[in-house]
Amino acid sequence: MNTVVALSTPRGRGALAVIRLSGPQAISIVQQMARVDSFEARHATLSQLRTADEEILDQVLVSCFPSPHSLTGEDVVEISCHGSPAIVRRIIDTTLALGAVLAGPGEFTLRALSNGKINLAQAEAIRDLIAAQTEAAVKQAARQLNGELSNALDPFKEKLIEVIVLLESALEFVEDDLPAPQLNQIEQTLRLVAAGVDQLSASYSAGRLLRDGARVAITGRPNVGKSSLFNSLVRSERAIVTDVPGTTRDTLSESIDIGGVPVLLTDTAGLRETSDNIETLGIERTHRAMSDADLVLLVIDGSSEVGPEDRDLLERTADSAPLVVVNKCDLPSFARCVPEVDAINVSARTGEGLPALHDAILSRLNSAGTGDGSLLITNARHYDLLCSAKRELDLGRACLVDRRSEELVLAPLHNALRLLGQITGETTTEDILSEIFATFCIGK
Repeated sequence: MNTVVALSTPRGRGALAVIRLSGPQAISIVQQMARVDSFEARHATLSQLRTADEEILDQVLVSCFPSPHSLTGEDVVEISCHGSPAIVRRIIDTTLALGAVLAGPGEFTLRALSNGKINLAQAEAIRDLIAAQTEAAVKQAARQLNGELSNALDPFKEKLIEVIVLLESALEFVEDDLPAPQLNQIEQTLRLVAAGVDQLSASYSAGRLLRDGARVAITGRPNVGKSSLFNSLVRSERAIVTDVPGTTRDTLSESIDIGGVPVLLTDTAGLRETSDNIETLGIERTHRAMSDADLVLLVIDGSSEVGPEDRDLLERTADSAPLVVVNKCDLPSFARCVPEVDAINVSARTGEGLPALHDAILSRLNSAGTGDGSLLITNARHYDLLCSAKRELDLGRACLVDRRSEELVLAPLHNALRLLGQITGETTTEDILSEIFATFCIGK
């Protein structure tokens, strides 16, 4: 096994950088660079690292974690050095000259998986934790890293194994059919396992939003307060706001956190007939933003009566099922009434109604379960495997109810057990592992 090395902190300048080595030569390589015979395990040691010709590289902190009590299960060394890219490059080059090789994407985590330090679901949680955009997403990734998904799946796999053992035993003694009460108990067990798997997979719609986020586009006629609402939602004067209709000529996007869901909010040019070529291009981009959005906020001016342009816009956007937002509720002239649609009254200027708008956005994005503390499936691979396992469980239970032979019942049950095992890595092929770890960053 090679000794690998990589920068584990983000690239670029910083106060500090951490370089990590893992493998049989990790400690030896750093001892040669520091000109020492040993390091105290699991303690930070102040050292000077040198090149082969005795040139000082940097004064660093060296932390050694001997096998098997380390992140990867191998000898691991972490070097905390000054965060100059030039220093980092020279230290890594020196380790390469002493026998290390550059780590590939996710190689440290892959070694931890291979050495039984974590399972595959926990390995993927490390990637999700690094990529998390909101506090809620961090909490979900941390729960999966701590093994909650694995623990949730264990009872299902144990019950499935119990059923498989019973049915396999029945095959060995073909002259003795399983009694009806025992068959009914097996059928009930399979029903409960399938229901549990289905409940986990049903959380994916909320989990996907936590992980991947949603696109929300703000649209409407010119001068209804779209840009003001955009600024209020992002809590910053990002968009130019004037009383001149058509001020916004292009789309403007900003990422925000709404109830734990990362939302890419887009302000758009007002929709109207125009002969201005530049404004026309902006309106075309508005339509593209609306078509790409998971949710459209249709803003209406609440300080004047509903007009034909408003109703025409409501009709033209009906296919996108927009969330209607009636703005300017702080004005004395506010008397907007759109009886045919549910609407949220807000004031982009004072912030009135924004909490209700947040709740409505979350509800329309179908993310009601993101903040209730439950474990969510955030990974599309896990979701697909759970859905496939549920289908196999339903097939096996149907064969059992129809009193088919044990072989016909067992085949889908074995498939279901294999599929659940792929989530945590017990039955995952090398090709799938390579595909998963190719999405990791180098140094993790």
